[in-house]
Amino acid sequence: MNTMGKGDKKSKRGKIINGTYGARRKRKIKKQPTLQEKISPDKKK
Repeated sequence: MNTMGKGDKKSKRGKIINGTYGARRKRKIKKQPTLQEKISPDKKK
């Protein structure tokens, strides 16, 4: 039985090793542009 470590699927370290997300390892939230930022004419492309 694994308790806390690289092979533990429920620990943060185990999530990092497996490349998965969950309650112990949240995803980063990207800041969504506001509607005003989307339609502003002074935005360079």
